[in-house]
Amino acid sequence: MRLQGYDYSSPGYYFVTVCTQQRRSLYGVVVDAEMQLNDPGRMVGCWWLRLAEKFAQVELDEHVTMPNHFHGIIVIVDGRRGAPGCAPSCGGTDLPERSTSLGEVVQWFKTMTTNEFIHGVKELGWPRFDRKLWQRDYFEHVIRDEKALNNIRRYIRANTLMWPHDRANFQSVQPDKMQRLQLASQLGVTQQEFDSLVSFDDEWRSRSQAQGQTAVSSSAGDGSR
Repeated sequence: MRLQGYDYSSPGYYFVTVCTQQRRSLYGVVVDAEMQLNDPGRMVGCWWLRLAEKFAQVELDEHVTMPNHFHGIIVIVDGRRGAPGCAPSCGGTDLPERSTSLGEVVQWFKTMTTNEFIHGVKELGWPRFDRKLWQRDYFEHVIRDEKALNNIRRYIRANTLMWPHDRANFQSVQPDKMQRLQLASQLGVTQQEFDSLVSFDDEWRSRSQAQGQTAVSSSAGDGSR
C-alpha cells in the first residue's frame, strides 16, 4: 500500500486512515450528522492528540473518529526549522539523530489505543474485540499541494454527514441523484467537488477492505481474553 521507494520520514502532509478489524463499530454512533463518541471513541481521540507530544517532528491537522474507523492528517516537520518541506538553506538547528517515519507514528497510535482498549475491556466493561482491534495496515495518501490538502480537510469534515451513505456503514444506502445534490449543498461544494469526495472515499475504502480480507494484525494485544 506504500509508494515504491518513497521516504515516509520526509517532511510533508499525510492523510491516514485506520479501520477496526472486521469494521466493527466500537467508538460511538452518528446521530443527525454528529458523531456521538463513547468512552473508547474519546480514548482514541486522546491518543491522537498525544502523537505531537510523543514525536517532536509531528504536528496534527484535521481528524475525525468514526464508529469503525479514524481519519487524520499527520504533518511531519523538518527538524531544522519546524515546518514541512523546509530546505536546508533555511538554517536553524541541527537535525535530530534520526527522522520519524509515518509508519512509526501510526504503529505507536495503534499500539497505545489497543493497550488502553484492552484495559477498558478488563476493567470498565468495554466491548470485547476478536483478536485485534485494528486492521493490520493502514491507508495513507501523500498530500502534494494546498488544493489537495483543502479537499482532504473537507472530506474529513464531511464524514459524519456522509455516514448514512458510507460503505463502511453496514446499513448504508447509496444516495440517489437528488440526495447527492442535497448533500453537495449541505457541504457547500459543487456537484463536481462532491463527486471527487465520493471517488476519494471509494479509493481508500476498496484498498482498506482488500487489506482487511487478508490481514493478520501486527498491533499489540488481544481483547478477547
